[in-house]
Amino acid sequence: MDRKPERRGLGRGLSALMSDLQVEAPAQDAPRRVDLVIPVEKIFPNPDQPRRDFDPAALEDLAASIRQKGVIQPLIVRAKGEGYEIVAGERRWRAAQIAQLHELPVIVRDFDDIEVIEIAIIENIQRADLNAIEEALAYRQLMDRFGHTQEKLAEALSKSRSHIANLLRLLNLPAEVQGFVREGKLTSGHARALITTENPAELARQVIAKGLSVREAEKLAKQPDRVRRAAAPRPAEKDADTRALESDLSANLRMAVKIDHEAGGEKGTISIRYTSLDELDLLCRLLSNIRQEA
Repeated sequence: MDRKPERRGLGRGLSALMSDLQVEAPAQDAPRRVDLVIPVEKIFPNPDQPRRDFDPAALEDLAASIRQKGVIQPLIVRAKGEGYEIVAGERRWRAAQIAQLHELPVIVRDFDDIEVIEIAIIENIQRADLNAIEEALAYRQLMDRFGHTQEKLAEALSKSRSHIANLLRLLNLPAEVQGFVREGKLTSGHARALITTENPAELARQVIAKGLSVREAEKLAKQPDRVRRAAAPRPAEKDADTRALESDLSANLRMAVKIDHEAGGEKGTISIRYTSLDELDLLCRLLSNIRQEA
C-alpha cells in the first residue's frame, strides 16, 4: 500500500520556512543572496495573497527609498508558467514599478501551493502595520489551517507565547468591538480589559466616549453592572417648549416625532418613526410638497 507523501510545509516546519522568508532587511554588510535578476514584467503577484490593501502613501515612501538605494532585499518567487509568482515581497514589487525599475533581484524557491499561502500569512505578521485583530486572525489561520501550535508560532516568529495567546483572546470579542480595534478607536489593551465582561460592546462605547486609558478601562470592567449604570450620564431633561413641539408635530403627522436639540447651540436632529410603508409613503409625499412650495 502506497504511503501518502507528507506535506512539505508542516514537514519542514515553520523555522525552515522562516529561514527562507527573511522578511527583515539584512545588515548593511551582510551578503545578499540573489539567484536571478529578472524583468519586472515577468513577475506577477500571488492571487491568494491574504493582504489586499496596500497603502499608497507607504508605497510612495518605499519607492523613494528604492530610487535612492535600490531593492535591498530580493523578492522570493517560484517559477510558474512562463514567469515567476511572488511568494514574499509584493510591496517591493509594486514600489519598484512606481520607481520605474525594469528588473528586480529574486530568490527562486520550489514551494508548493500550501507553503506559498503559509509564507504569505507569516510575511504579513512580520509587517509592523497590522492591527491587533488582523494579527490575531493570521495566528488563528496558521493554527487552524496548518496545525501549528502557539508554542511553535512563538518560537518561529520570535514572539512570546503570552503575546500570541492575548491576541487570540481578542477574537472572542463581539464583531463591533473588534471593529473598534481595527479602526484604531481601541487599543488591544483596552479590548483585553473587556473580554470577560457581560456587555463588552456597551463598555467599549463608554471607553471611547470618555477617552479612558487602559487602566481606567480595566477599573470600569471590574465594576458591577449596577455601579456602571448608576455612573452612566443621564440624558438632559427636555424643556417644555421642545416637548410641546414634539407633541404638535406628532399630532399633525400622526407619527412619533423626537427632537434632540444640542444644549447651548442652535443645532439638533428630528427623528420620525413610521410603523408601515404607507406611513413612509405619506411622509415622502409631505416632504416633496414642502420642497415644491419652497
